[in-house]
Amino acid sequence: MKAIFDHISFESSKNVTKAYSTSFSSAVKMLSPTIRQDIYNIYGFVRFADEIVDSFHEYDKKKLFDSFEQDFYSALEDGISLNPILNSFQHTVKKYDIPIDLIKAFLASMRWDLTKTECNNKDEYHNYIYGSADVVGLMCLKVFVKGDSAKYEELKHSAMKLGSAFQKVNFLRDMKEDFESLNRTYFPNANLEQLDEASKKQIIDEIENDFKYGYEGILKLPIEAKLGVYTAYVYYKKLLYKLKKTPSAKIRTTRIRVPDYEKLSLFAKCYFSYKLNIL
Repeated sequence: MKAIFDHISFESSKNVTKAYSTSFSSAVKMLSPTIRQDIYNIYGFVRFADEIVDSFHEYDKKKLFDSFEQDFYSALEDGISLNPILNSFQHTVKKYDIPIDLIKAFLASMRWDLTKTECNNKDEYHNYIYGSADVVGLMCLKVFVKGDSAKYEELKHSAMKLGSAFQKVNFLRDMKEDFESLNRTYFPNANLEQLDEASKKQIIDEIENDFKYGYEGILKLPIEAKLGVYTAYVYYKKLLYKLKKTPSAKIRTTRIRVPDYEKLSLFAKCYFSYKLNIL
């Protein structure tokens, strides 16, 4: 029965989320059970695409990515894929009528990573951010509003800003690994060797502005999504705070993280803020 296969597929997406990101997985657990699985399904898809271009260096990454992309379109057309991650994702795409243009933009940014190693100007930078992060926020928003088109349009800008903020924090945190392992630089005119206090401040100011608009949208989210998204927001804000307090020279030599005990404290505070209706 396909129901059994779908269940296995959904569990695969859930396990991918848990294995690759304990922080994101913890935030997803704070979403309503009615939408939790679909966020796992989205994460599984974007994580696998990202892994192809970032990790599988001993294989023909272009060939793998071409196959992954074609298999997705086939899954969407056929309503099934023997790749459980794609089977899960196509289910969510159809369930919430996620626009294909969002998925195409995401895949285009991932394909960019196969050949390019830096954003040469602001336009390339913003285009990459849109495809790699903003559209993922919009896919999730489609799930959060459960097909309410008016609510989607109202929160669209905030969702994109929040996606941008999360991605830019990742870029700043991972500058050393991206530059040394992948020879990749995302911030225009600020690669690892050029990062100083002035350029770091400019990046952080930009991220804080994104967070400001993203938070405004969180306050208007449906109750099923608010706590989970707020938890992810608080975690990334804490990570940004640590990056802000870290000298640029140290960012160039180490990966800043939030210790597990701090994560637990943050998540507990988020939960009680939500329960006490402070959020």
